[in-house]
Amino acid sequence: MNLRIAIPVPTSFDPTYNRANYSAYVDAVRLSGGEPIEVGLDLGDSDLLALAASCYGIVLPGSPADVDPELFGQQKDPATAPADVARERVDRILLEDAYRTGKPVFAICFGAQMLNVFRGGTLVQDLVAMPVNHSAGRSVAVAHSAVVAPGSLLSGTIDAVELDGVDRLPINSSHHQAVGIPGDGLVVSARCPQDGVVEAIEGANSVDGEQFVLGVQWHPERSFALSSSSRRLFSRMLVEAQKWRR
Repeated sequence: MNLRIAIPVPTSFDPTYNRANYSAYVDAVRLSGGEPIEVGLDLGDSDLLALAASCYGIVLPGSPADVDPELFGQQKDPATAPADVARERVDRILLEDAYRTGKPVFAICFGAQMLNVFRGGTLVQDLVAMPVNHSAGRSVAVAHSAVVAPGSLLSGTIDAVELDGVDRLPINSSHHQAVGIPGDGLVVSARCPQDGVVEAIEGANSVDGEQFVLGVQWHPERSFALSSSSRRLFSRMLVEAQKWRR
């Protein structure tokens, strides 16, 4: 039986963005041994629940949208992009299924922010450009580094060879928002050393072998071919999906 991994289409409003970005997530999951399952944002709730039940884990991709600030009790900042209600609905239903059943969750950029808000956390709606340009974009292979917490799920997953001796992992960066207060059951596992911006969150008990929950603010699907740590993140997700299936 194939390891089916649900991946929502990134946006309901930007087909150009979808075409340019979605295939990277699909390829990363497939090359890691999984069967990527496209989740359309127009699926009805019953069909979406049935699809979720047929999968062994979820990967939540990035998006040019921003999470609706009302979901975490804030007024909309002028810099906050419009929300994608359809994407938020799909992510919420997939996360509800994953948390109900203990399936592994790997959330990337916007997906990590959705994960945090789903768990009751908050977001920083707009980051100051200095001293780090977190909005560097896909053309910049390494925008800055992330200090990874020792003993975390993340530190046990990435390739230590890529660290610079003080648990700093080189990463790309394409975001202007970030996790503020971590949600229920989530802990910070990486920060940008220059400004303290949260770069990764994970399940508080994931390192102890409970449900695999990991959210990263960068885009490992973009650096999959170049970075052993990026490949390890996806392969670990598939290992956890296999464990859950058993």
